[in-house]
Amino acid sequence: MSGKRYTDEFKIEAVKQVTERGYKIAEVAERLGVSYKSMHDWIVRYSKPEASRKMEDSAQSEIQRLKAELKRVTEERDILKEAAVYFAGESKKSTRS
Repeated sequence: MSGKRYTDEFKIEAVKQVTERGYKIAEVAERLGVSYKSMHDWIVRYSKPEASRKMEDSAQSEIQRLKAELKRVTEERDILKEAAVYFAGESKKSTRS
């Protein structure tokens, strides 16, 4: 997934060529040097009202934040499980002595 990154302004202008000026997706994609799929994805995304796009971006940011938090909490849980096993073993050793 190491493709070229384009600015939102570039994408919006590309979409306008299709939606407002009537050019074909394939024609604009070829002229701009982007894939048909990218062009189609941009049209789907940038044809929505800006408020809807911002809400979608906000939701994606929240999902990323929650995934990172889940990873951190899962790692903490795993460490605590290992500690519990270790201390349970130590506890059994001390009661046998």
